[in-house]
Amino acid sequence: MAATSPIPAAQYLRMSTEDQQYSIPNQRIRIQEYAQNNGFNVIKTYEDPGKSGVILKHRKGLSALLKDVVSGGAEFRAILVYDVSRWGRFQNPDEAAHYEFMCAESGIPLHYCAEQFSNDGTASSSIIKALKRSMAAEFSRELGDKVFLGKTRIVEKGFWVGGPPGYGFRRLMVSANGKPKQTMKPGEQKSLTTDRVTLIHGPRKELEGVRAIFSMAGDGKGPTEIARELNRQGITHDGRPWIHQTIKDILRNPKYMGCNIWNRRSQRLRGPRVPVEPQLWIKKPLAFPAIVDERTFIRAQERVHVPKHWTKQEILEKVGLLLKKTGRISEDRIRAVRGMPSPATIYQHIGSYQQLYRELGYKQRTEDFSKCGQVERSMRLRQKLVLRIKECFPRNIVVTHLPRKSRSMLLIDHSFMVSILFCRSKCKRGKSCWVIEPDELERDYITLLCTMNRSHDRVLDYYVLPRRTAHTLLHGNDSWLRKGMCLSRLSDFYATVKRMWAERSKQKTLSQYVQEL
Repeated sequence: MAATSPIPAAQYLRMSTEDQQYSIPNQRIRIQEYAQNNGFNVIKTYEDPGKSGVILKHRKGLSALLKDVVSGGAEFRAILVYDVSRWGRFQNPDEAAHYEFMCAESGIPLHYCAEQFSNDGTASSSIIKALKRSMAAEFSRELGDKVFLGKTRIVEKGFWVGGPPGYGFRRLMVSANGKPKQTMKPGEQKSLTTDRVTLIHGPRKELEGVRAIFSMAGDGKGPTEIARELNRQGITHDGRPWIHQTIKDILRNPKYMGCNIWNRRSQRLRGPRVPVEPQLWIKKPLAFPAIVDERTFIRAQERVHVPKHWTKQEILEKVGLLLKKTGRISEDRIRAVRGMPSPATIYQHIGSYQQLYRELGYKQRTEDFSKCGQVERSMRLRQKLVLRIKECFPRNIVVTHLPRKSRSMLLIDHSFMVSILFCRSKCKRGKSCWVIEPDELERDYITLLCTMNRSHDRVLDYYVLPRRTAHTLLHGNDSWLRKGMCLSRLSDFYATVKRMWAERSKQKTLSQYVQEL
């Protein structure tokens, strides 16, 4: 009698965290034993290492398995899983049943290799399987409660419970009895589960930066104005320029006055992040060395602007008024006008700017579309220029961009930023001039201004200027150009911007500003 050919099967492997280093190999061994004893041959593997079983969203392995099964193109005829919990700890047991039904409906049954019941559809196996699914979900709920209580106790003892320390702080690992062990680098984890983490002061330069931020806020300056001042002076955080949201996060975080606060936002079982009522926050005063005193912190809170919560109707009315007043709107115009909704707000409530234009019944002018070819050539010209400068000074220049922006900027020696501005050619009253379309967020940076020819495929002149101009038209004999320097060759770029930055730094530095306060 001829031997029966083994049934081709796929195996699905999952572990919840990367700490479970032996979980995946153990599952493989048990599944292989099951396959040999029951006439299966594993021909394909789907894995989700370090993924929670609570939701499907981030489980690429299971998603790919289900896609292959439903498509009808799967080469395997069975799916082998270690147990019910590896298939998932879905909080609704019907969700786990739904995914299993999708496989069975496609003629590819599921086999649980380490369970004591056979998944054969009988009443007894169905009852046990439903109970196991509920137990798997309950395990996640209980574990979440235990983790919450454990972290609460750690916070109440004054320790840090995770996440980056933030600007001005560093993490210090201490032993169970409080003895300092080492300062932790970004991404480093504790060596022992009994170790704890606390916060200590970072470099002096960052401490001065934090105190300056709170001082400026106490004087009535808003987050945007503070960010511009820091960027103007070349002060960065982790090599990145400041934005208003980063400043706002610092001003509102009590850790800067030494208070450890946790549970301000909650996310249970991979659900949405929701704010928590202040009376439920976990607090520990004087847990960390303060960078600013309590009086300075409270004074800054009183001055921090409370953001406006826009509705879709308010956005349309506000932008509609701008359209009615000027007869024309664009992304740059909306950004430049004070009191207008931010791009993030527009995206949240309406979508893209094109959708906003459609909502308002606004049609872009014909000449806007005719510039598309010129715009593409300008972009290519810009990319070539950035590449040339980077190749000339590979050790001194990093190509970067402002947050939520795609336009390239240059970070010089990790100290200050240089903006790049291309100006298109225009003929006005028989004379050549160049149109300046600056970005409002880049106005205080040292600027490399490039004038282009009429076809936008060649740069005529390079100018290095201490900051952006408020002008919209530039003539060849413009007095504003005399404030900068014309580059005869790009190889002079690095030395020129370094010299210009040194001159700006002499006028006013951050340390001088702190002393004046």
